[in-house]
Amino acid sequence: MAEADEPPPDSKLTRSKQRWAQEGRFLTGKTSRADEQRLPPGQHLTRDWPTLDLGLTPNISRERWRLDVYGAVENPIFWDFRQFTGQPQTQFTSDIHCVTTWSRYDNQWEGLSTRDLLDACRPREEAGFVVLHSHDGYTTNLALQDFAVEDALLAHSWSGTPLEQEHGGPVRLVVPHLYFWKSAKWLQSIEFLAEDKPGYWEVRGYHNRGDPWKEERYSGD
Repeated sequence: MAEADEPPPDSKLTRSKQRWAQEGRFLTGKTSRADEQRLPPGQHLTRDWPTLDLGLTPNISRERWRLDVYGAVENPIFWDFRQFTGQPQTQFTSDIHCVTTWSRYDNQWEGLSTRDLLDACRPREEAGFVVLHSHDGYTTNLALQDFAVEDALLAHSWSGTPLEQEHGGPVRLVVPHLYFWKSAKWLQSIEFLAEDKPGYWEVRGYHNRGDPWKEERYSGD
């Protein structure tokens, strides 16, 4: 089981994003858009894929990468990359919605669906939440029902090529229906809990869930 990660050091981006949460930056107040519209309120489209992190970019090779899944599960998992990719593989195409207001359409992912992971680790009845732990010390929390949506996956490839280091490779979480800070990069371990445990940005003023359609950017939204 992975030990508790030390919080990552402060950086200019970390301090700026924490200030945005305090100031309520990027809130539009728009609530009238229908859910069937593809672009959530307050977002703008980009064809690029901007990179945002905590100022650290872990260099974890596929040979060194490991995934630990532990906590309130019947079958704890300790996989290397070969064991991970030996599980059922799934492809999804989905959109990215970043809390800093950009969205990118039609991202092609390949990896292990979270539903297949749940089949493998078998959460116990009391499990209601997951915490994602990353190699840079980052954490984020999700309700189990958000983690288990149909198009969520642990992605190792994007657009048919291995996921680049700057975008979270070797493996990152992808949960398309929430703001992208919930899709932890450089995934190291997944902890199943009976009680919710807010992560890095959630304790720094960001919303505990992060639904783009409701503009759940900050804790007061």
